[in-house]
Amino acid sequence: MLLTIDIGNSSTKFGVFDKANLINKISIETNRDQNALQIFSDIEDLIPSKFDSIVISTVVKELVKTYKELCNKFFDIEPFFADHNFDYGFSINYFPPENCGSDRLVDAFAAVKNYEFPCIVCDFGTATTIDAVNEKNEYIGGIITPGPNTLGSALFEKTSKLPKVDFEKPDDIFGNTTVSSIQAGIFYGYIGLVDGIIERMLEKFEDQPKIISTGGFSQIISEESKYVEIIEENLMLEGLRFVYEKMNGD
Repeated sequence: MLLTIDIGNSSTKFGVFDKANLINKISIETNRDQNALQIFSDIEDLIPSKFDSIVISTVVKELVKTYKELCNKFFDIEPFFADHNFDYGFSINYFPPENCGSDRLVDAFAAVKNYEFPCIVCDFGTATTIDAVNEKNEYIGGIITPGPNTLGSALFEKTSKLPKVDFEKPDDIFGNTTVSSIQAGIFYGYIGLVDGIIERMLEKFEDQPKIISTGGFSQIISEESKYVEIIEENLMLEGLRFVYEKMNGD
């Protein structure tokens, strides 16, 4: 069995694969202060203890050592950390390539494996990334912007009277309370941001790309977007499985 680990800014997801089948998935809060034993205590009753391999993607560099210790000490496995050095099958047109987050590359890798190129990949989380692989099978980068909740938190933190609200679709574009006004502004503003960026990206393509979304806010945003066609809840975990398969010649 294969264990895949996606360490994000807010949450860390663990996916257990039996060959190509995702048989278990759990999520814990990403805590930069936790040690390996504390993380293992959070997950030991939720996933199996025996794996053939562990593949990890992280955007939290300070947790690399912690997760390496977790895998070595508690699973007796040296983990593989996916990064820009891995051969994803496309060229990486990003400078310098080591500054490109592994999550963006693994998302793109999974999208190309599942839907071929060209494609646009939207990952809606703490931060939103929208990236592309073009007709030449080149990863050409994209955009990074605050995620919906990050945007809402910034508004709450930088003002004295405005409350913090959840990102959800309001009843109307015209908010008639402070909460509904903020929700309308963030929600419809964010949909406009996403569609506006994708619309500009589409102008750069000769062939129509597939547009795929993933991440915690993918469902609510994709339902309103004019352009997002496909929702892939487990795109990152699947991408890490593809990394493992390529490493092993499958």
